Amino acid sequence: MSSNYCRECGTRLVPRELENEGVVPYCPKCEQYRFPQYNVAVSMIVVNEEKDEILLIQQYGRPSYILVAGYVSRGESLEDAVAREVREETGMTVSHMRFNRTQFFEKSDTLMCNFTAFVKDSHELDPNYEIDSYAWFTREEARANIRPNSLAEYFLVSYLDE
Repeated sequence: MSSNYCRECGTRLVPRELENEGVVPYCPKCEQYRFPQYNVAVSMIVVNEEKDEILLIQQYGRPSYILVAGYVSRGESLEDAVAREVREETGMTVSHMRFNRTQFFEKSDTLMCNFTAFVKDSHELDPNYEIDSYAWFTREEARANIRPNSLAEYFLVSYLDE
């Protein structure tokens, strides 16, 4: 795993106590502590404001529905990433957004940051190549159709149950 080696020199890191921080990976060659790094992504519950419907998508040949999501670019704010990803994947413009919650996703070493992204004009919907299929659902239909036991389900159900 790449986090076992120094990102500067490639030396194998060793666990070392750091005051007020606990055990932190340490590079004996650089004589520096190397705090773990991870990816950051955004996940969006896209809501059509006019009809109070939720957009769910299918991707990568999988039959189940998920939320629109994507990685945050270096130097980009979470809010800018939300607007960019919705625009890139669906062609729609986010009118406003609301932060919901975060959850670390171990499988991809990613901190997922979930938002509700409201769109006014669903007629703008023009999905790009990343989306195989999509559908607008009522709140209860979205709950019934989201991929079971997924992070997308966790975010959606948490939002719906607020």
